[in-house]
Amino acid sequence: MRRADIKDEPATYERLVYKNTSVYHYMRISLVLENENTRLSAAQLKQLIVSGLRDLYGEVGSAFPFDLLKFDARALTGVLRVYNSGLVKLWSALTLLGSYQNERCSFRVTQVSPFLLTLSGNSRELELELD
Repeated sequence: MRRADIKDEPATYERLVYKNTSVYHYMRISLVLENENTRLSAAQLKQLIVSGLRDLYGEVGSAFPFDLLKFDARALTGVLRVYNSGLVKLWSALTLLGSYQNERCSFRVTQVSPFLLTLSGNSRELELELD
């Protein structure tokens, strides 16, 4: 087939938009306490989050499930899994939670993603070795 035989047809483009098919969102969080010597277990951390949800949204509004997938008791960091429908509620409750056993505290949400694998690395903590 020669080039002259090919008609100049306009190029066609198709725009594909993929909606998030993930059911969950994952959040990397850290807890900052006024007294740095205070230690919590994973169960205490989850109970603190549940009480923050209850204070903000009441019994019914705080009844959605979330999971604490990973928790580092020394650094007070963890990874939460929550249904997409509860992400905003959980995030707002973490943001507004201000005390633990009459001690001031605050949560920091450091990463959020619909994909757990995304939380495995943080480009802000990347250290490059230059030769």
